[in-house]
Amino acid sequence: MIHPQMLCLNFPGTLGKPAFLSTPRAEGRRRGPPEGTNQDAANYSHIMAAARVLLLLSGRRESRGQLLLSDRPFLGSSARLPLQRPPFCPFAALNQQPMPPETKLPKNRGVDLGVAIILQSSDKTVLLTRRTRTLKVSPNLWVPPGGHVELDEELLDGGLRELCEETRLQLPQGQFSWVPLGLWESAYPPRLSWGLPKYHHIIVYLLVVSQESQQQLQARIQPNPSEVSAFIWLDTDVAAAVAATEDGTETPRHLSQDLPPSVLAVELEEDGRARPLALPMSTLLQTTPTTTEVKERVSTGTKFALRLWLQHLCT
Repeated sequence: MIHPQMLCLNFPGTLGKPAFLSTPRAEGRRRGPPEGTNQDAANYSHIMAAARVLLLLSGRRESRGQLLLSDRPFLGSSARLPLQRPPFCPFAALNQQPMPPETKLPKNRGVDLGVAIILQSSDKTVLLTRRTRTLKVSPNLWVPPGGHVELDEELLDGGLRELCEETRLQLPQGQFSWVPLGLWESAYPPRLSWGLPKYHHIIVYLLVVSQESQQQLQARIQPNPSEVSAFIWLDTDVAAAVAATEDGTETPRHLSQDLPPSVLAVELEEDGRARPLALPMSTLLQTTPTTTEVKERVSTGTKFALRLWLQHLCT
């Protein structure tokens, strides 16, 4: 496990989608690439994997607000959250192994900002959705509702919009509260053994606590079949078991013997109708494969977010 680096954040003005992301380089802090490493690969991985980032909320820095993340306190910082990436992060791997001279990496592509909603019901369960198998990026993964934040859109508004687009679920004003949980560095493909990374995101996980019960919320859910093939509610015991299955570790953590063999989910049939699904617990405990097989599992970033959610419940 890689322990999360704590970042200081500043949320001045309106939070929104960055037009681009830059990673300022501190003089004297950058190490040279390993011997034999392609220089473009080394530069690319350093830029894309750096922990200190500046997310610009518009193309003109002087005219709009900024979401500023730094690995040290700064004047005006207003929050302190963890930023983590998986142990097998391909950007980190690019800095640790030689690359063939002919290696061609994507250029002129920054880091996109995404937001994901950890929706907690009043009876302390959280909602996950399964991405359809036909999606180009991360198919068949269990994740919280979320996606890209649009220009001039606040983080919370972006997350609630994505929640509505994926599930048709709208939360009444005044009947929920929210708090940022943490940030996750996401790459796709997620392992270098799958191929060179093509997409890079910083995902902001927001905990949204509804005053409505799971039953009340579920009654209004209508999954969007183009994005969602199933959804499930996890209680704290199941979430703890899922969060404990560390991707990239050799020794599995101890899991409770009291876990149910399956968890009740709702799956969409081909005709769009919903039906109950007894999802095997073993599916929820799957880890990221080393090959490119499309294996149904909970994403590594989601496990990170579930750990943060459980910690939040204890505070």
